[in-house]
Amino acid sequence: MSTPVLATKLFPPTRRSELVARPRLADRLDSTLNRGHRLTLVSAPAGFGKTTLLSDWATSQERVGWLSLDEGDNALPRFLAHFRAALSGVGLDMDPAALDALAAGSTSVVLAMVVNELVRAGRQRPDSQWLLVLDDYHVIEAPEVHEAMTFLLDHGPDQLHLLVATRSDPPLPLSRLRSRGQLTEVRAADLRFEPAEAREFLNEMMALRLTEGDVRALEERTEGWIAGLQLAALSLRDASDRGDVAEFIGAFTGSNRFVIDYLVDEVLARQGADVRDFLLRTAILDRLTGSLCDAVTGGTDGGQVLADLDRRNVFMVPLDAERSWYRYHHLFGDVLRARLMAENPEQVPTLHQAASDWFASHQLAADAVRHSLAAGDYDRAAYLMEEALPEMRRTRQDSVMLGWMRSLPESVVKRSPVLSIMAGWSLMMAGDLDGMERRLDDVESVLAAGAHDQALAATWADTEDLRTAPATLWIYRAALAQGRGDLPAIVRHARRALELAGADDHFVRGAAGGFLGLAGWAAGDVQEALSTFSEAVRSLHAAGNLVDELDSTVVLGDMWISAGRPHRARRLYERALETATGAGEPYPRATADLHVGLAELDRELDDLVSAEEHLETARVLGERGSITENRHRWYVAMAHVRAATGDHASARQLLDQAESLYRPGSYPDLRPLAAMKARVHIAEGDLAAAEEWADEHGVTAADEASFLREYDHLTLVRLLLAGHDRDSGAGAAADPAALGDVLGLLDRLHADADRSRAGSLLEIGMLRALTLQARGHRSGALAELNRALVQAPEPDGYVRLFLDEGAPMLALLHGALGPEGGEYDVLRQHARRLLEAAPSAPAAVPLAGRGSLADPLSDRELDVLRLLASELTGPEIARQLFVSVNTLRTHTKRIFTKLDVNTRAAAVRRGHELGLL
Repeated sequence: MSTPVLATKLFPPTRRSELVARPRLADRLDSTLNRGHRLTLVSAPAGFGKTTLLSDWATSQERVGWLSLDEGDNALPRFLAHFRAALSGVGLDMDPAALDALAAGSTSVVLAMVVNELVRAGRQRPDSQWLLVLDDYHVIEAPEVHEAMTFLLDHGPDQLHLLVATRSDPPLPLSRLRSRGQLTEVRAADLRFEPAEAREFLNEMMALRLTEGDVRALEERTEGWIAGLQLAALSLRDASDRGDVAEFIGAFTGSNRFVIDYLVDEVLARQGADVRDFLLRTAILDRLTGSLCDAVTGGTDGGQVLADLDRRNVFMVPLDAERSWYRYHHLFGDVLRARLMAENPEQVPTLHQAASDWFASHQLAADAVRHSLAAGDYDRAAYLMEEALPEMRRTRQDSVMLGWMRSLPESVVKRSPVLSIMAGWSLMMAGDLDGMERRLDDVESVLAAGAHDQALAATWADTEDLRTAPATLWIYRAALAQGRGDLPAIVRHARRALELAGADDHFVRGAAGGFLGLAGWAAGDVQEALSTFSEAVRSLHAAGNLVDELDSTVVLGDMWISAGRPHRARRLYERALETATGAGEPYPRATADLHVGLAELDRELDDLVSAEEHLETARVLGERGSITENRHRWYVAMAHVRAATGDHASARQLLDQAESLYRPGSYPDLRPLAAMKARVHIAEGDLAAAEEWADEHGVTAADEASFLREYDHLTLVRLLLAGHDRDSGAGAAADPAALGDVLGLLDRLHADADRSRAGSLLEIGMLRALTLQARGHRSGALAELNRALVQAPEPDGYVRLFLDEGAPMLALLHGALGPEGGEYDVLRQHARRLLEAAPSAPAAVPLAGRGSLADPLSDRELDVLRLLASELTGPEIARQLFVSVNTLRTHTKRIFTKLDVNTRAAAVRRGHELGLL
């Protein structure tokens, strides 16, 4: 079921005959049509005629899409659904199935798809112009909607022009657009009626026949504010003689609030009692139609009253061509609501409840909840939320649900097991594990109470979420234990969830099996973890839950890497990526994370170009195309790429960003970010910072071995080896005892790692070899390294693991090619492979251009090299050259080979040295 589209939001207000021609502003708006122009911003307070100006100008254009925004559009899926529908109004029909991606969390992929379709349409119709008005943008507060708009402004084709009407400047890249000449601005000073326009409006449009002095007085006192002039004109229509006009204008002064109060009194005083009551009662509604108004007022003629008000120009704005839906002029509505609260505040809750009932009966859950909350009927609001939860979750409107629950008293949330579970989930995502535990305790208590209190249970909506709540509770307790690293509790809670789950509760069974697999992984039993977690993935597949199946595949790939099988992990990622992208756009949310996983594997193979391409693809997919718990991994992977190029400062900054995004609770923390940063410090020679990390986290060579702390301990080994090299280089005597402690720690780590953790065994063996070499035992070091490589199931899947160790490893590899390494055929084979991949310092070459190369660059390769020197990303370079990314990758690899470099930055430097750039 797709997000419903309200057709009334796609029509501009019907053009009225009494309009003042404003050619100076129309000329300003015409600049919107300039090719490359991105945004026209019409920004001014309420009542300045923004909507009227744009709707009137739109009638002079061939085709203009229109979208009237409301508070509900802060839910990004709803915003995008209406945005797509508005684009169809200018002849750009998007595939409705695209919005199904929102259920997978891949919102930014939908935006990318929209842009791609616009670009394709632009190529097919290069002379076309597409105009889209977004009215009342000031109601948008959600950062994700602003980010979506920014994406469209940054990446949309030149033929797409957006016009935004708003009461306040939105957080869009206005400065950047302004500096590029891509922004037109119409402000309050531009919109104010000039004296001639005020005269035409008052005397010709409103037929008042005021004197020049009267017009000037009203224009000065309203400062050209159109709504104020309109309110004044409505009151002046009934002035009986010249004396009444003069008296009214003479009294028309003071602060805005008092002027408005006075005018509304005059307008309302001229309405019949029934109409006045209708206006006040329906003021709680943000849009009006006959049956809705009848539900609120108790009447039967709401449609006729609306039509009469529209004919009489009483601040009614039609929302569709049939004039069945309306809204009040915003300012008029504000004043009506204030008057209602002043005169009949006791009616307000009843009116909102009646509106809620009407919206609920018409399957408009969001509006129904909003009015129940406004009525203060929190129990009813909670019930509606429970009913709406499956659809809101399917369309990824979690933020809306959480916003609703923040409006509920805590006591109401605690009485609902379903809402308490969701509240616990939100606290876990925020990193508040203690708060999550309190919520889960609430769930357990209220489920127990509901088993004996039928009246309490009757207040819960009868949904699938309620039926599975007892098992789901224990799934979240397992997640809580995961966040705290309590392995026995993970197993205990996951097994309890399995006991409570039905045979067909595939999602619950899959989640429970997944946590058992994660617990086995965290305990270091990778074989058991792979078996259990693979079964969990099959349960998710049986449930038809492709999104969670693909999410879990990312974790399964990590487990294969722990098993020392990077090639197996790559095949898994690639098959999953084929599944994710096989049906075309939009893609499921795990797609970005699969690209990150492939980037990490490419980085390990020292294919930094391919790694960056995968990361760029993941970046374009955006954070909403990533699993919430994995958003930090992009920054981790990019940090490793930057570190591999020697850019340690950028690596540290990226890890800081990763730290801000990391959320515990879903997966074992097997690579702590603090230890990653310590490794960067070691690589750049800042051993003091790394030593502070070890002290702060209590990491010592005397610790007991465990898989959860293995990454910390292997980081400590690197630190102690670096300190040994520093001290030896400074002429101080080496400390054999310290290195003895290192060997002891490595022995314990090796004993803890069974054969299923082949990845750990290879790294431990490598570090044992470096430690033996540091102690002067070269032959023992070579034997140890050879043994580690022989036992590794996929040793050719590793490059950076060795090269990141720097000069000591290179010396050991060179030694393997000498006489001492003669008996180690496997070691010699891998030593040659790794040394070929190691960076070399090229000799200085005269600036003689491409002819100085033994194998000169072709003209096409020179084109690629010049673009590599730009700020363009890999996919952008491919588009510039009209080639595929794979073709670009082939050109880049040839360039690297000819220039004898391994990175893009090095290729650019080499190009400058050779005079090629």
